[in-house]
Amino acid sequence: MSEAASPVTPVTSTDVPHWRQRLGTWVESTAVERFVVAVILINAVVLGMETSPALMDAFGGLLIGIDAACLAIFVLEISLKLVAFGWKFFRNPWNVFDFIVVGVALVPAGAGFEVLRTLRVLRVLRLISALPQLRKVVSALLHAVPGILSTGALLALIFYVASVMATTFFRETLPEFFGSFGASLFSLFQIATLSSWETIVRPAMEEHPWAWAFFIPFIILAAFTALNLIIAVIVDAMNTLHDMPSAAVLSTGNEYDDDTSGERRTSTGDPSVASDDHHLLYREIRELRADVAELSAQLKGADRHG
Repeated sequence: MSEAASPVTPVTSTDVPHWRQRLGTWVESTAVERFVVAVILINAVVLGMETSPALMDAFGGLLIGIDAACLAIFVLEISLKLVAFGWKFFRNPWNVFDFIVVGVALVPAGAGFEVLRTLRVLRVLRLISALPQLRKVVSALLHAVPGILSTGALLALIFYVASVMATTFFRETLPEFFGSFGASLFSLFQIATLSSWETIVRPAMEEHPWAWAFFIPFIILAAFTALNLIIAVIVDAMNTLHDMPSAAVLSTGNEYDDDTSGERRTSTGDPSVASDDHHLLYREIRELRADVAELSAQLKGADRHG
């Protein structure tokens, strides 16, 4: 495959052999990425079929063979990337994610390793690193973490105050729900999730007719307001990433050059991201031209008056 036909544009470096650059270009090409995605999907189906005793009795050997073949392909892909990029392979967090997910599947079966072997289903999560659209969603979630933590702190404060009040109000009449701070906290969490909340609230209202004045504001604050705040934080993070195409998707490319060179080779594999970059650049150029035209007109007017 020629370098011109590849979506990856490697940076020429005297420290990296040409064959490694070509290998890196090929292993991150669109064709290889699509093949890996197909293998991930096949592996996901096989892992699901292996949970069925009937299917395992009928096709157990075939399913195990396909699973082993998929794992071999994943190991080969990562090995080729390690050969092509060396230790710079680990600069990219998505590469580290793939390396760990595939590495878990290589843990030998035996005493004490059954749980780790079960984690081989995590290979399905490689779809996140393989599809730019999913990477964008994950990037938005990561950027929203500070806002989610702030909203979580507010929610924790609401739960703490409400738990203390509920324990004080209903401890004597409803000890099974509000007999202690921990019991009140768990009961209020159940109410906030709206899961059989009436089994707690109605007995409380039978004993205390005014209890609605406590539970309704709590449900509005904890169940509706806080949840919508979290959704708003995530949506705002996604909008921010959409307005900043360079940060919209975590890079899947690797670097051949040294850190001091300032040059980077990046591969996204998503034409829509490049299209968004072009539209944003075109809009900024038009705005810049308008500003230059306005400044030029002002300078001409000043020359006439002078």
